[in-house]
Formats: sequence, C-alpha cells, structure tokens
Amino acid sequence: MPSPTSDETDRRDAPRFRLNRREWLAGSAALLGLGGLGSATAHPLSFSAQDAAVGANASLQQQYDLRDLGDGLYFLSDGTYQIMFLVSNEGVVVVDAPPSLVASIFPAVDEVTDQPITHLVYSHYHADHIGGASLFDDEVEIIAHEETERLLSQFEDPNRPAPTKTFTGSYNLEVGDQELDLDYRGPNHTPDNLFIYAPDHAVLMLVDVIFPGWIPFKALAVSQNIHGYIEAHEIALRYDFDTLVAGHLAEPGTPEDVRTQLDFVTDLKANSEEAIESVDFQAVAQEAESTNPWVLFDAYLNALTEQAAEATLETWSGRLQGAEVFMESHAETMIEALRVDYGILGPFGPPEEVS
Repeated sequence: MPSPTSDETDRRDAPRFRLNRREWLAGSAALLGLGGLGSATAHPLSFSAQDAAVGANASLQQQYDLRDLGDGLYFLSDGTYQIMFLVSNEGVVVVDAPPSLVASIFPAVDEVTDQPITHLVYSHYHADHIGGASLFDDEVEIIAHEETERLLSQFEDPNRPAPTKTFTGSYNLEVGDQELDLDYRGPNHTPDNLFIYAPDHAVLMLVDVIFPGWIPFKALAVSQNIHGYIEAHEIALRYDFDTLVAGHLAEPGTPEDVRTQLDFVTDLKANSEEAIESVDFQAVAQEAESTNPWVLFDAYLNALTEQAAEATLETWSGRLQGAEVFMESHAETMIEALRVDYGILGPFGPPEEVS
C-alpha cells in the first residue's frame, strides 16, 4: 500500500464540514415530497436537494472525518459512528448506514469520486448501524447474510430495507477493479455480525466488538453470544490487516487494539469465574435477612459482580479509557454467561455424586 504524501495526510486528517443532517433531510424531503427519514427512498443528494438543504439553514453544518486508507478505500466517522466505503471503476460500495452518519455519506463519496453508489453492505441487523439505509437509491444493491434478512423480517422497519442479495457462509463481492470478502463466522455481538475484509488494503471491518482504546460499550457491547464475542477477537487476529474499522468512536483501530481488548475480556472472564467459585451464598443470604428468593439471589449476584468488577479494575483502570463507567455491567454480563452458557454454577452446580 503506497504511503500518503504530506499533502494527502493533511487532507485526510482534517475534519470535513458539510450539511447538517437536519438541513440535508429537510432539503431532500422537500424535493421528494416526503416527511422524514423513514420515508425517503431516492438518492438524497441530487444537486437541487443539496441546494435546498443549504438554503434551509447554511449556518448549521455537519462535521465529519474522511480519511483515505489508500487505493480507493475510505474511512468515515462523525466521532461516534464509523463506516468505510470502497471506490471502484464501476461504482462505490458503502458498508453500513448509521442514521447519525448517513447525511455525511453522500457528500463524502462525492468529495472523492464521480462514481455512483451501487452497493450497500449490512454488517449486521442493528438499527443504529443500518437505520439510514432507506435513504439510498432503490437501484442500490443491498447485500447481507441470510441471517440478517431473517432477523430484519421480524421488525418490518422501513428504515432498514430488506437485502436484495443474501448469502450463506462467505461471499466475495467484486465490483469493477475492487473486492471485499464478507465472512460469516458464527454469532458474536449478534447472530449475524460479519467480518468484512478488504484483502488488497489490509483493512478489516468488525462492528461492535472492538472499541479501540476504550472499554467496550455497556454489557460487553450488548452482545448476544458472549462465547462468540470473545472468540471474535481471536478470529479477527487471524486476518492479515493493519487497520480496523470498528463501527464506533473517532479513530480506526489496529491489531494491537484487538489484542489489548482480548486481554481485557480474558481477565474479566477469569475474575468472574473466581468470584463464582469463592463467594459464599449462605453468608450473603444470612446478611440479606430475607426469605424472598429474588432478594437473596439479587444480593448474591451483586456480590459476584462487585468482586469481579473490582478485581478487573485493578488492572484496567487507566489502561482503557472509560474503564470505570461500564465495568460492573461487563462483570454482570460475564457472570451470567459463565453461569448459564459455560455451566460454571458455583454452589448451584450438581453434586459430585448421587448416592
């Protein structure tokens, strides 16, 4: 991958200022005769729509960070959400459409190419990452895993149109002179979350698993399969990549960020298991002074959580940003996964033998 020049580095690192989302939506909705985000279906950045949006309130502007990752691949972030898009000689592939960032996708693409957006890839079904998809042109092909299609069918959300092409296992997406590998490796954050790999660019996109430099979002990123969530770190490290697009926060990540967070979840898991094995339920119940089983078990789970969280904070406070904020939720989530998924039940496990 060629190294950027100093001018290119300055340009890619400088924040971009474009339309405020309210301006942009107001202009495109007025042009299309539509009421809001959920009902828009056409490409929202026709020239007249952009002009109308600018006229609506030119003092309000949307800030975004557009970075050139080399050879037609771009990173785009608003500081909270992040995506990537790939420019080929036959069109542009966008990966994800977060509602808070979608207003920036179209001007960002227009900033670097005249090629139209031809494909939209869903990383997974969660609305905060693809809930702006209804704003793409009807002719854009939406690609997702078949599990994503199944999950979306439960909600009938007009902001998340059904994919027009689905696949099982892995899918190599070739558009002109560019390609992406869309790999399904089993459930992790969600049952459908993909590993999206640009092999010619050494870039991996894995959403809602790694949070570079930060503690994960609450409850281990609200992950639905903790075993798969932990394993996803190990799977990610099997890819040959230099840059990670993680879906959240302002900066892209690196393999070192993945290794650091794997160390964190491994440590949290060990501390949670130690708490299950060492906390005395009878002592906790006696102190609770109640016959209500929910009160007793709540006190017990709180004791487990407190011990595991405190032990983990001893190592990670100051090492990952925000460690104190969500640590108790991480410990609680890990403890429940250990109990009901891994079968580590402590005093509630089966006896060693039955006479």
